[in-house]
Amino acid sequence: MRDGAGVRLGVVLLCHSNLAMAARMARIWLEGGARLAIHIDAKVPAAEVEKMQKALAGFEGVLYTPRHRCDWGRFSLVQATQDAATHLLADYPDTTHVYLASGACLPLRDVSELIGFLALDPRCDHIESVSAHDVGWTVGGLNEERFTLYFPFDWRRQRQLFDRFVALQRRLGVHRKMPRGLSPHLGSQWWCLTAATLRAILDEPRRVEFDSFFRSVWIPDESYFQTLARRYSVRIESRSLTMAKFDHKGRPYQFYDDHIPLLEESRCFVARKMWAGATALQNHFPRPVSTDDQVLSPDPVRIERLINRTVRRRVYGRPGLYMQSRFPRKDAENGKTSAPYAVFQGLNDLYPHFNKWLARHVTADVHGHLFAPDEVEFARGAKVGPGAISSSAAVRDRDPQGFLTALIRITQKMQVFQFSPRDNQSLNWFMATDPNAHIFVVTGAWMLPLLHSGMPFDNIRRMAARLQGVELRQLDVLNSVWVKARVQIWDMTDFLARPQALLDNAFWQIDPNAELVRDLPDMRDMAGLEQLLLRLRNAGLRPLLTGDLNGLAPVPQSERNSPK
Repeated sequence: MRDGAGVRLGVVLLCHSNLAMAARMARIWLEGGARLAIHIDAKVPAAEVEKMQKALAGFEGVLYTPRHRCDWGRFSLVQATQDAATHLLADYPDTTHVYLASGACLPLRDVSELIGFLALDPRCDHIESVSAHDVGWTVGGLNEERFTLYFPFDWRRQRQLFDRFVALQRRLGVHRKMPRGLSPHLGSQWWCLTAATLRAILDEPRRVEFDSFFRSVWIPDESYFQTLARRYSVRIESRSLTMAKFDHKGRPYQFYDDHIPLLEESRCFVARKMWAGATALQNHFPRPVSTDDQVLSPDPVRIERLINRTVRRRVYGRPGLYMQSRFPRKDAENGKTSAPYAVFQGLNDLYPHFNKWLARHVTADVHGHLFAPDEVEFARGAKVGPGAISSSAAVRDRDPQGFLTALIRITQKMQVFQFSPRDNQSLNWFMATDPNAHIFVVTGAWMLPLLHSGMPFDNIRRMAARLQGVELRQLDVLNSVWVKARVQIWDMTDFLARPQALLDNAFWQIDPNAELVRDLPDMRDMAGLEQLLLRLRNAGLRPLLTGDLNGLAPVPQSERNSPK
């Protein structure tokens, strides 16, 4: 494997319970050559603390930091991290990187592999840092309001007071301002920062001001270092090296013994959080040092897909499964439209001439973007649609539902049209709950026209943030329990893996007599897409919809030094 010479790793270990397991994790870090600063929650009994100290008594490079009473979502977690990091850097001044972990975080790979990975780019900070202004990061929580409102009440123990005080501040128009020079960012609590960046945060002359502000922020451990790292970091790799996934209520998933194959395949360095009783999991990891000369980058795509699928199953249930929490309400409408129709999203972003090609394969009127912002794109470029329907976008937008239902009712052929996050989104719920609708979506395909737009990067970033936000909200609709349309959603990577088979299946649904797909239209050039996605991510915008494009490889040297 690659040599990690020059990298001295320090670990801040936050321990709140089950100190026996935390001691076992601490031994893994210490045996791998890391220095350890351990913070133990002040709520933990002294007898348990003494047992942990005895279990680690034979190791050098471990220190215990002043104890704070830590509560979920409070600044005490940040303060515990600050104190532990300060003591770690003071006692071991040659430390180059500091990794934040918990006593329930299990190293999946040998610590020397993590050190070798950090040595690939010693000045890089690995911290998920997503702009709160662009794309919603939180799961069922507050985004920008966590910074602009005050949160004196505990969310778990004083939930009623918490909710009432938030509602009162909204009515009064309370809006706190961020401290000068800071832009709010959010991300995973678990990070790995260079000692230079961490020292700059801890030694900041305005730290008292910043700490005072973040004491009133909701869940500051997910925003304090994520925001300040943007102020001091030379280069940020906007992702956590710890596999930490959350359910639809924002609670962390626990990993069990049967997750061993998935965690091994993920190539992640650390996983959180593991079940205390998962003895096979704890015995299996960390894996032995790889004999490969190249340090493999984490690739958690498959396990993330499975977890996301589990979240959807948990939230929306399964067809035909009735239970108290999801009992359906009967739809009072007697048919939203008079005949079946089909909607293709993302295909003409992948294939610029998709419309003409599609018209040769199905028996239907194939339109362009009927809900384009500037003009209705009727089939064959007609300026007036069937039944003398106007192509004016202004006329259409006065009654979008009437426009679509009239078009379907007055035509004999099936109506097929293109759709995009750039289009009028007012009928998302209407189409999603229409049994006559066939909706086929390739997510993230709108990125390709941006790739070839020639716009400045800042404009591309703003446009990507807007389009991603629109498509994410649309996907929430399409994944809803109320959907009655026939919906198929593929991310761009999944679709491009087998486009002919997927298109064959789509065409068969809308036209049983459609010819088999034997050729495909010319596709847009995808060269440079992976680099653009990586650059967007490192600029604070996390791309979520394109899928896995050859994993997350280290950034080439030329990209690291390129201007933003």
